[in-house]
Amino acid sequence: MGQSERLVLMAEDELTQYSTDARKIEKLRQKIGLSVNAREQQEVKETLLAEMPTDPIRKLVETQRQTVALPFWGIAGLGLLFGISSFQPLDFIATIVGGAIAFNVQKLGWQLQAKRLIIRTLEDIEERRKNPTP
Repeated sequence: MGQSERLVLMAEDELTQYSTDARKIEKLRQKIGLSVNAREQQEVKETLLAEMPTDPIRKLVETQRQTVALPFWGIAGLGLLFGISSFQPLDFIATIVGGAIAFNVQKLGWQLQAKRLIIRTLEDIEERRKNPTP
């Protein structure tokens, strides 16, 4: 596992905590500062910036993953409802497909959000290195 994957996993752990982005960045800044040197931080930042989406759909998934996934959860629920109520096994396909798409959209958005948090943290570390506070 490379540095960027390890840092993204650390960011995903921070995303599970209910706190502000500033607090998440502060906690990540401490962890990254202890485990990754400045050269590797720059390499990870460049790698993550190259991986970040430029198309509007993935940007939307990054910022609004639950909103984008909601219609697919609805399709999964309706497929389940119609499959049970009318004894139509083919309706369960909608449940499986809708649930899989919704899950994958949520997962992609979660990973993109974690990468964005790492980028913001690395930028914060750079800024503090350039302008140390007394």
